[in-house]
Amino acid sequence: MKLKSGKLRITEIFYSLQGESNSVGWPTVFVRLTGCPLRCQYCDTSYAFQGGQNQTISEIMQQIAQYSSRYVCVTGGEPLAQQECLELLTELCDQGYQVSLETSGALDVSSVDPRVIKVIDLKTPGSKESQRNYWQNLQNLLPHDQIKIVICDLADYQWAKEIVQKYQLLDKVQVLFSPSYQQINPHELADWILKDRLGVRMQLQLHKYIWGDVPGK
Repeated sequence: MKLKSGKLRITEIFYSLQGESNSVGWPTVFVRLTGCPLRCQYCDTSYAFQGGQNQTISEIMQQIAQYSSRYVCVTGGEPLAQQECLELLTELCDQGYQVSLETSGALDVSSVDPRVIKVIDLKTPGSKESQRNYWQNLQNLLPHDQIKIVICDLADYQWAKEIVQKYQLLDKVQVLFSPSYQQINPHELADWILKDRLGVRMQLQLHKYIWGDVPGK
């Protein structure tokens, strides 16, 4: 495809292990876009709200190619807040990368290239941004997509369980429950899931257990 002349505001491009989602553990190139319309109380990437550097898609692709990785994760901030993100996702797919998009679930995903693995982060009441969930996104799920829900407390868990059942998410995609870092003991979440025999996948943020809460890891 012929690339447009538009630019994306980029906070960082870095190479690390994927710490979450179905591809956890794989060496991955992360493209972190700048800016986010949400302010989740547990956000660990607030440094990406502002700043960044304008780069063309060609420049971004050149940096990604340096790492010789087949996995690329486009994240933020909220990457879909920049319209040119859609073009970047398609170009990555065209170049043969396995591409995942980490999105808050607050913006419409219907125009995302269907080859992209959408990891949609539904916001719980404990996030303080649950009113921003764009529920129509659940109608645009493909079998390879994933729903991620960060759990802050027991009330969040009960909310998440009801949402999973209401929208029959387990029949559509893989559902990931993650304990909010340093807000809830992972043992508690694991016990709740097992007690309810809930068919979700529990995940921890692998990168934080390796490097701690360090930006760019």
